[in-house]
Amino acid sequence: MVKTIEIYDDRLRAIVSPDASLQKLANGAIHSEGPVYFHEDNSVVWSDAHGNRLLRWSPTDDVSVLRDPSDYQSGNYRDLEGRLVACSSGLRAIIRREHNGEWKVLVDRYQGKRLNSPNDLVVKSDRTIWFTDPPYGITEPNQGYGGEQEQPGSYVYRFDPATSEIYPVVTDMMRPNGLAFSPDESLLYVSDTAAFNIPGGPHDICVYEVVSVGVDRTSTSLSDRRRHRYVKNGRVFAIIDPGQPDGFRVDKYGNVFTSSQDSVQIYAPDGTQLGKILVPETSTNLTFGGKESNRLFITAGHSLYVIDLNTVVYNNDL
Repeated sequence: MVKTIEIYDDRLRAIVSPDASLQKLANGAIHSEGPVYFHEDNSVVWSDAHGNRLLRWSPTDDVSVLRDPSDYQSGNYRDLEGRLVACSSGLRAIIRREHNGEWKVLVDRYQGKRLNSPNDLVVKSDRTIWFTDPPYGITEPNQGYGGEQEQPGSYVYRFDPATSEIYPVVTDMMRPNGLAFSPDESLLYVSDTAAFNIPGGPHDICVYEVVSVGVDRTSTSLSDRRRHRYVKNGRVFAIIDPGQPDGFRVDKYGNVFTSSQDSVQIYAPDGTQLGKILVPETSTNLTFGGKESNRLFITAGHSLYVIDLNTVVYNNDL
């Protein structure tokens, strides 16, 4: 029997059984990314990010193509109305599938200039969309349509669909990629995958305290604008090795499940690495799901995997 679980801290035993098995649900993608679970039909939608397709798996219909071409969708999420919200590296935009099936561009510019290539996103309980914007869809030929970078850096943005306000909340990372909130939304975790193509670059997850500081938006004062912030006190939470913390999720207890080159690594809220779920392909992202809210779906390489956990790991409020 091939070993799947590595336990470094006994707290992991409450999360996943030492003899749990990993199951491959689908393959055939060029590069699997950005899974999101739909409890209504027990399905998973994910991106074939380099194949420019959006795929869907369900236990009754197996695998189908949901969108082709997908304009190089990468990260996917559900908003509070159950709509699929996605990062389009090709359109350099955040897009949303409306209830009638049509796709709508929500935002593609900041201060009149095109975004780089949104990569991953989360929807906060106040309905704002927080997303990362590295330049991979510009610089990597299999991740977008190319073009010129117009933004001065790679930021994490907060976008409010109700007001169309967009604001950079994290500006001190080289290549922000995955992101997730703690269960109470008091912390924002963001991964930096600069080491992917920048020698010596970071390959870590940072954590920020979430705050909300008001400002007079009519003011032209730079000091006023600097007071308009949403996070503070960033620090390194974990350095991920081997590989990159491409995408990750935080369970209802605050444990961080992150992709890496050889596994899904699991960290306690205090930063202790609890162990690994070994994956035979390089994992890229993951999501929680299942009818009992105790399954971990993992995109890795060409495939989609699943493993059953010992506990309910997320709250399904949609």
